[in-house]
Amino acid sequence: MLIDSAKIQEFCQILRDGGQRVVFTNGCFDILHAGHVRYLSKARSFGDCLVLGLNSDASVRRIKGPARPINNEQDRAEVVGALGCVDYVVIFDEPTAEELITKVHPDVYVKGGDYTLETLPEGQLVQKYGGRVELVKLVEGRSTTNVINKIQAGIGK
Repeated sequence: MLIDSAKIQEFCQILRDGGQRVVFTNGCFDILHAGHVRYLSKARSFGDCLVLGLNSDASVRRIKGPARPINNEQDRAEVVGALGCVDYVVIFDEPTAEELITKVHPDVYVKGGDYTLETLPEGQLVQKYGGRVELVKLVEGRSTTNVINKIQAGIGK
């Protein structure tokens, strides 16, 4: 379910007031692949509901360059939101998810194992208010960049 960023703070407070352990992660999720699915399933296992912060199209371009995203934010939100492990999706435009995290106030913040707590300002923010940070090991060889490179090279597998 797509939640408006202006309403996410109140929405997540209602979840927490109802006893839900809120898990949050964020990313581009441009071309969904097995690595994403495994990562999101693991993230969801840390709590009762998973809120996914999805980078807006403009944000993806700033991070990944002018040729990205491949899929627009509405399509990406629909696809990732259709996964059984993702409960809520919220689109954000900022360079990091720090502002969104102050609204969501997750019990658990999850990111890929390519990050460290030192390189993750969002994680430090979560720890400051007593939340937990989980770094999930990435699935080797699975990335949107690899998928794009294979397509461009004409490689099938």
